[in-house]
Amino acid sequence: MKKIKLSSRYIITLFVIIMIIQPAFAQNKSGTTIGQFLKIEPSARVVGIGNAGASLYGEVSNIFYNPASLGRLESSDVQFTYNKWLADITYNYMAAGINIEGIGTFALVGTMLNSGEMDVRTVEQPLGTGEKFSVKNFALGLGYGLMLTDRVSVGMQINYITEMIWHSSLSTFGLNFGVQYQLIDLGLTLGASVSNFGARASYDGRDLWLNYDMNPKKYGDNDQLPAEFRTDAFALPTIFRAGLSYKFNFDKDYSVLIAADAIHQNDNSQSVSLGAEISLLEYFNIRAGYRNLFLPDLEGGLVLGGGIKKDFAGSYNIRFDYAYADYGRLTETHRVTVGLGF
Repeated sequence: MKKIKLSSRYIITLFVIIMIIQPAFAQNKSGTTIGQFLKIEPSARVVGIGNAGASLYGEVSNIFYNPASLGRLESSDVQFTYNKWLADITYNYMAAGINIEGIGTFALVGTMLNSGEMDVRTVEQPLGTGEKFSVKNFALGLGYGLMLTDRVSVGMQINYITEMIWHSSLSTFGLNFGVQYQLIDLGLTLGASVSNFGARASYDGRDLWLNYDMNPKKYGDNDQLPAEFRTDAFALPTIFRAGLSYKFNFDKDYSVLIAADAIHQNDNSQSVSLGAEISLLEYFNIRAGYRNLFLPDLEGGLVLGGGIKKDFAGSYNIRFDYAYADYGRLTETHRVTVGLGF
């Protein structure tokens, strides 16, 4: 009983912290944050359920939506996602979680985005200089989650984040944390999380170097003084999620999961994502949802997906998931996630 009382204090404190932080980014400031690749959802399963993942658990990549999901991971798990992103951009995501009984679950997460090579163009040479450049983003995260009680889990993740554009780059750290609470056994689950809470960062590198003439009208002065452009520091795309999910178990071969998230971002307006997953014969899943409802100027929104889960060799399982997401005039994206539980 004493442990439960102590845990309840932590739960209340965490919820209060999340609610205090949330209003701090209550304005719409589109295009004012760095690290936009941190907002790309990695899990084909959760994407298929409308990106409503704050209260979901069961696979290691749920850490993206709520680190508290790690505490509910009953076995070790590894996942890899390939995402054919917009404009032929390549996005890859890897997550591995190790469950240690009585201690909790530790996770290692890697996110990589690559634009591919593009032509360098200038005002004087709009058709290209003959040089090539690319945009490369990378994040490496360490996470931990545990069950405080038989119904409450908490978790956190710290990320090292870097962005590179040609010869310029920036680096910073971000923090994710959250809580999940299961009200009914195998039924209603609530979740809340904050993602990408961290320090501002600015670009630096030799692309910002130049030679400067302090007084071009004065003859004979030094017109090759080394100088550097100073860029502004911008915040990370902080996201607050609060969601719920409920699983209807009709029999051992048929169940329906519904989920919904309210999403608040520091660089966009509030929105709601929702979706459903139908499980058949314990290994086949069909999913559909709609992301970012009520978001102004939303392109697309419909998401569809499916997956197969196969148990083998006792405690092992392998999973294949696919998700299609409509982005309107930006066309669509396709995600494939492969997972192994052991």
